[in-house]
Amino acid sequence: MRDDEQHWFNEVSEQLLYLHARAGVSLFDDILKAAFGESLADHLPHRVLPLSADPPRDLTLLIDEEFRQIADLLAPGRRVRHDARARIRTLLALEAHTEADVKVSTRDVNRVEKGIKDGLGREDVFPKLGDIGTEVDGEGLTLTVHFTKRAGAPVRYVGDGSAPAAAIREVDLEKRFYISPKDLAERCGLTGPRATALRRHLGIDADPKCCHIFQFASQKHPRFSDNALRSMQEAMAVLDMGDVWQPHNPSSRGAPRLTCTLEGCAG
Repeated sequence: MRDDEQHWFNEVSEQLLYLHARAGVSLFDDILKAAFGESLADHLPHRVLPLSADPPRDLTLLIDEEFRQIADLLAPGRRVRHDARARIRTLLALEAHTEADVKVSTRDVNRVEKGIKDGLGREDVFPKLGDIGTEVDGEGLTLTVHFTKRAGAPVRYVGDGSAPAAAIREVDLEKRFYISPKDLAERCGLTGPRATALRRHLGIDADPKCCHIFQFASQKHPRFSDNALRSMQEAMAVLDMGDVWQPHNPSSRGAPRLTCTLEGCAG
């Protein structure tokens, strides 16, 4: 929400603002307990009275209420489209709780706006919001609020030429797959060929969560994610690299290839 506010304009209701602020306090309390074994309630005054004429409500009710307000703002004859788009951006930013590295785009807002004008429901234009819930425990100063991820409506992926979707989530692949083959080998403490052998054994290059090929003209550049690094480091803790090297040696071209007898080999 902060990033969108810096570049565009958001309209955040008091209810959603409270939920995010209270969840931030809960998160700080969790970290304080994990790091120092202390509670935030031990350091804040006990006489804290958050009073409001509009008390907090369930997140699902808030989302439905926000959606109805957006639909009303986009109704024919209303000249408040700017306010509606500001509220759309807030709900799209809220969807980011379900997935890392999600960026709200203008195309996203345009498609949601069009979907609402065409009479689509909230589940159609904001499918990921069905995946989000809140857990509220305790009361008073010890009240905790956590955003939680739950199973929601299925998501349909769309590509060029497919039927228009209500919203498209854009993910920066260069941020997710940022590790070069050389860097990956160095982080694992391996030479380039041995890192390649381990990648072949684990099937790293064929795993879309671990590897992505960036192509520029005729040049292809493989890049790897943190998933690849974590998988290789975990494998090195239990595998003998000598056993991995023999059947997956990338420099043994033309020579008869040995069969890998290690359990779970993907190569």
